Amino acid sequence: MWLFQSFSDQQLRAEMEKCGLVVASAIFHDHDKIRQPVGLGAKTLETVCFYMFIDDKTLNSLFHHNVIPKNNPRDYRVGAWRIIKTSKSENLYLNPAMNGVIPKYLIHRLFPNSKFSVWIDAKIQLMIDPLLLIHSMLVVPGADIAISKHPFFVNTMEEAMATARWKKWGDVDGLRMQMETYCEHGLKPWSSHKLPYPTDVPDSALILRRHGVRSNLFSCFMFNELEAFNPRDQLAFAFVRDHINPMVKMNMFEVEVFEQVVVEYRHNLKKIETSSYEEQEEEQKQESLRTIQKEKRWLDNESWSLNSSSC
Repeated sequence: MWLFQSFSDQQLRAEMEKCGLVVASAIFHDHDKIRQPVGLGAKTLETVCFYMFIDDKTLNSLFHHNVIPKNNPRDYRVGAWRIIKTSKSENLYLNPAMNGVIPKYLIHRLFPNSKFSVWIDAKIQLMIDPLLLIHSMLVVPGADIAISKHPFFVNTMEEAMATARWKKWGDVDGLRMQMETYCEHGLKPWSSHKLPYPTDVPDSALILRRHGVRSNLFSCFMFNELEAFNPRDQLAFAFVRDHINPMVKMNMFEVEVFEQVVVEYRHNLKKIETSSYEEQEEEQKQESLRTIQKEKRWLDNESWSLNSSSC
């Protein structure tokens, strides 16, 4: 995995292994701005790690806007965030959204000794101390994962149709194949039989985790599905959640809570171009080759359990 291979700096690895509670985010292809968390307690920065993963294109944009001085050493920091630039590699996904999936769903591997984590998409700004969020959304309800309900949709098929309609993912045939495959393998519309899960569709911009067997297993299987189909994680969410064993304890909180703890912004509209036309053309060719060579790795029923060595 490219992200793990990028960290040849033993000091950085040791630093990440010391984190007991981590807040993480990522910006790839200069899609967003770095937004500082607010409402932090006096001791929070001493006890919580804040890590932002970026690529070369994003770093060049930060240089361009003087957010980070060009003569700065590789120990990049912007406010609360420790900035980690991933090394360009042949294993790097050409789709920036898929690159963001790696720290989002394999965070327990990047920070192996962390007990809790908070993932925030770069389009949102954290407005509440993460220690308070962990206590109120995970510790008190005894949950493995806390995630917001979607503001509009309850069923996965609704999200899939909206994804195609609003062109959030261009491969409509791929979306149809994904939904047909999930339905063939047991995906059902949400009903009261799925309680205590109140919905099949989350807003995954904010994810709180208690690192353990159940949440790690869920995250691993989510990553497998996103790599097999596409990085639209709301589409795979219910399929993975409903199939894993043991059942993950999930606090799916109300949209109104989400709106109180974060502020959501738009993605960057104008980006700094840092690659030549030839490089972009080569990337498109390589992406086409990967699509042709890609094989679906499907798990049988037995592998949806603790016997699996997914990651």
